[in-house]
Amino acid sequence: MSKPKHARTLGETEAQAITRNIRVSPRKLNLVAGLIRNKPVGQAVATLTFSKRRIALAVKKTLESAIANAENNHQLDVDQLVVTHAEVGKALVMRRFHARGRGRSAQIEKFFSHLKIVVAEKPKADSNTEQKAA
Repeated sequence: MSKPKHARTLGETEAQAITRNIRVSPRKLNLVAGLIRNKPVGQAVATLTFSKRRIALAVKKTLESAIANAENNHQLDVDQLVVTHAEVGKALVMRRFHARGRGRSAQIEKFFSHLKIVVAEKPKADSNTEQKAA
């Protein structure tokens, strides 16, 4: 007997990818994740490719995994995908000690993070509906 299957928590037009225990603090990772929120995936990949931050490579790999999941597992159109969520969470904290003067020590905390990226298929707006709204 196996465990029952979980119900799908995402919509029919959504796909996700999760990376756990990334060796960067959540504050720094959230700065990079904020660059790609609510952007089309092509623009998001280009932004991460030319970012100078070290962790942008790990975020790009997670985004590409979410795109591949959307294409291969859920048969979504890659050209219409948009990054809807880029969630950053705290993971474990390694605590190390650093020797200080006069026989004392100081604690050093090394933070880890979780990253969850959700992409969704958004249909392109027709030019007729845009003209009517204006």
